[in-house]
Amino acid sequence: MSPAKITGIYRYPIKGLTPEPLPRAALNARRPLLSDRRYAIENGPSGFDSAEPKWLPKPHFLMLQRDEWLAPLRAHFDDDSHILTLRRDGAVVAQGDLETAEGRAAIEQYFATRHAAEIKGPPRVLASPGHSFSDIARKVVSIINLNSLRAIEQLVQAPVHPLRFRANLYVEGWPAWHEFDLVDQTIAIGSARAKVVKRITRCAAVNVDPDTGSRDLSIPQALMRRFGNNECGIYAEIIADGSVAVGDVIAAEQPTLV
Repeated sequence: MSPAKITGIYRYPIKGLTPEPLPRAALNARRPLLSDRRYAIENGPSGFDSAEPKWLPKPHFLMLQRDEWLAPLRAHFDDDSHILTLRRDGAVVAQGDLETAEGRAAIEQYFATRHAAEIKGPPRVLASPGHSFSDIARKVVSIINLNSLRAIEQLVQAPVHPLRFRANLYVEGWPAWHEFDLVDQTIAIGSARAKVVKRITRCAAVNVDPDTGSRDLSIPQALMRRFGNNECGIYAEIIADGSVAVGDVIAAEQPTLV
């Protein structure tokens, strides 16, 4: 099969908030994309200990599966200054350096006052060096096949914005659902290599329009009715360092013939 191409690269510095497109990204072994899910906003006490970080399931944090009101909030994170800027309708509503207590407090105060009715408890910005607030415990990159999304559009009889799926990499050129055949295989992503470790189980977050926050589709339910599962996309663990840029090739490695 011909190799596919990367058409989009995205990271999510703050779990549950909006993505940032990247023209290129470093891919390091057993690491996520730089700053991907580096921070999360605790939704009431979770027991997370930054000195001894352990993976926690996403209901402990603000997340689109439950908190669709997050979608219209636009987030931008600057790697050098660690400043997170939150905008709504183009206006800055909160800003702070997430590596300082004062900066985190400014972000927490916004959610505590503006969204008091929607949160379960005191919001707290969480982070720990090297920790990723991924939906799974492994440090992975997520990949979506755009032809699989087109198949979903046919299934639900509606346009499906790719960013509903909050992936790191979007791929063009594979047949629909081909990515599922790559589980347990080694793939080349740009100049890096990765092991595909798992299909992605989809939650109600994909039902939320990423622009408006409207919960207007029932994608996992439609997948379950048609296929008996609610899976779309794959997780891959980087096993050899490299880099990837929009337009680069992604392909399964051919086994060596002996």
